[in-house]
Amino acid sequence: MPPFGSGLLVLTAPLAALPGRAAAALAAAAGLVSGPLYVHLQPGLHLAAPGTSPAAPPASPALLRALAALYEAAAAQPGLDLRVLLGPGRRLARPPAVLLASAAEAPGPPGPVQLGLQRLAAAAYGCSPRLPALLLGTGDPPEDPGADPGADPGADHGAVLPDFSDVAVGGTFDRLHGAHRLLLSACCLLARHRLLAGVADGDLLRHKVLAELIEPYELRAAKLREFLEDVKPSLRYDIVPLVDPFGPSVTDPDLQCLVVSEETRRGGEAVNKKRLENGLPELVLYEILLLMDPDHSPSEEEKISSSSLRQRLLGTLLRPPRQNPALPPHPYIIGLTGGTGSGKTSIAKLLGQLGAFLIDADKLGHAVYVPGGPAHARVVSAFGAEIVNEDGTINRKVLGAKVFGNPEQLKRLTDIVWPQIARMVKEQIGEADAQGKAVCVLDAAVLLEAGWQDMVHEVWTAIIPEEEAVRRIMARDGLSEEAARSRLRSQMSNSQRVEQSQVVLSTLWEPEVTRKQVERAWDLLQQRLCQRQSP
Repeated sequence: MPPFGSGLLVLTAPLAALPGRAAAALAAAAGLVSGPLYVHLQPGLHLAAPGTSPAAPPASPALLRALAALYEAAAAQPGLDLRVLLGPGRRLARPPAVLLASAAEAPGPPGPVQLGLQRLAAAAYGCSPRLPALLLGTGDPPEDPGADPGADPGADHGAVLPDFSDVAVGGTFDRLHGAHRLLLSACCLLARHRLLAGVADGDLLRHKVLAELIEPYELRAAKLREFLEDVKPSLRYDIVPLVDPFGPSVTDPDLQCLVVSEETRRGGEAVNKKRLENGLPELVLYEILLLMDPDHSPSEEEKISSSSLRQRLLGTLLRPPRQNPALPPHPYIIGLTGGTGSGKTSIAKLLGQLGAFLIDADKLGHAVYVPGGPAHARVVSAFGAEIVNEDGTINRKVLGAKVFGNPEQLKRLTDIVWPQIARMVKEQIGEADAQGKAVCVLDAAVLLEAGWQDMVHEVWTAIIPEEEAVRRIMARDGLSEEAARSRLRSQMSNSQRVEQSQVVLSTLWEPEVTRKQVERAWDLLQQRLCQRQSP
């Protein structure tokens, strides 16, 4: 864990040099800071010089290129919360605990430079004048101090960005990443007075990849506001939910500019068409470039995107394991659940291959119904002799017709059956312990509905989109689309399961992608078990 919870990095190199230096500077700083890393850009500043005043560089194409280089470099530092400040003016949301500068950019004795850092941070952001100040690197000039070789700094020398009183932008803004931050920074540079930010919610999220893992609107809006107010505190920020593709952008007469990317430009053009229909002037569409993700996998997008970040959450621990002192310490019990067609069974098989002891609750469920089984007589007594076949077995289809769509009758059945299955599960867990198994996986579609999460240390859930589940059910069971959807909607939703899960997995992609997810989940579980055993 890095020693400081937050930090302020002061960069004084020319803007044109930043693309060549950003990666090294951020890599060094990321090793010291666990929370927000604020960046103050002031080209040409001599930190050791007395009486230097903080100032922000003018809004220019060169500044946008520097911002793109910084946010793209930040993508290579997992978990780095980079915030490039575009103007001093208020106390930062999470005040820096350390001040940083590149030794190569601050020649001379370290003492005066460190004092200059402390004075700058106090004057610009209200920091304590006694914060620790550290110089990164050796102080030798960087090997490649030049500009981005793909840019021509002379082509826009002295150029400035256009400015507008009121600017708008829209997006999902899930887990703010570098591309979001560049987009929002461009908005801040273009706006003089107000930024209207629409945050997608409701039906707009339905078809997003792994929509169940998108953070709640309130959390996304709060993180967005904190970032914006840190980056440029002089603007007014109106953050609103978007429940349709247009929101207030087609009715607000004060708006002058809409910031878009290459892939959202069509949406911007649709906004302008609506504005004209509403008797309002068109907005200037200001387009920024997408940031590419050099580390994307074949199943992820090439650009930096929230959907790729959500994919990388699969198999990781989303919330702490349950603390239930009533559970035996051995074996460690994973409750694996998921809706019909989710691929839960294939995940269970992979976990078994990795060494887990598997308990199939569905098989146990069939066992309780057999003649002489623990639930047979009570089920027949409750639902009548018409559910019994000639050989004495229970006709599950006839029984299912009696309880499907009838919550009262369904509860009557589950009150008989589920406790018996739970008793058999506990017997199987005892068998796993007797065999010396470290991990036991309870594969149970109704894990959460039955309340069996109290029998496990962690809940792992398999999810796939409803449309994919419908296709799988139709192909596997020969059902109509309507019947497949009806079956799915009679079950707990993906979102309800995810809210109660420690780990989420998805079989949406190729089997190899699923295998890697499961192996990642297993490896991280082994780490948790090792930590659990440590004194």
